[in-house]
Amino acid sequence: MKNKRARIETGIMVTTVQIWLKNAEATGELGRILGGFLGPGDVVILTGELGAGKTTLAQGLAQGLGVTGKVTSPTFTLIQEHQGRLPFYHVDVYRLEDPEAALELGLEEYFYGRGVTAVEWGERLGEFLPPEYLEVCLEYDPKAGRRATLTARGQRYLRILEELKQIAGPGA
Repeated sequence: MKNKRARIETGIMVTTVQIWLKNAEATGELGRILGGFLGPGDVVILTGELGAGKTTLAQGLAQGLGVTGKVTSPTFTLIQEHQGRLPFYHVDVYRLEDPEAALELGLEEYFYGRGVTAVEWGERLGEFLPPEYLEVCLEYDPKAGRRATLTARGQRYLRILEELKQIAGPGA
């Protein structure tokens, strides 16, 4: 982990760290570790280009939450619900043409519910995102692997990044 930055945006503490992931397995493992830290009402926004690893990370989140069934991208269904130690709501808003359509999906109920919500292409929701969440931006480089930029928006997610740093060890 490196490049830790902190700033305040509209009264909410924002901290960013970067992690290099050598392959898809490492991307899934990051998700699994994060999933172990997540609790009721947590929201993870997954961003990045097509093929960057958003679904792979979501599958890891599901494993970390104890989901045993198959987790696939909900591109056409928009929302898939899975049961683990907490409910896992996997959302894909790629096909959402208007962010206001998110209101019709009832995303607020998921964001403030008793489960964990992961939203692929979540940046498309704009002002309809909750004020606090963890954003994981994945960028793929065929030579270097993936770079995950994790941005904690709020104290709860800052603590998650600190826990992740403890696992990553010194120098992270």
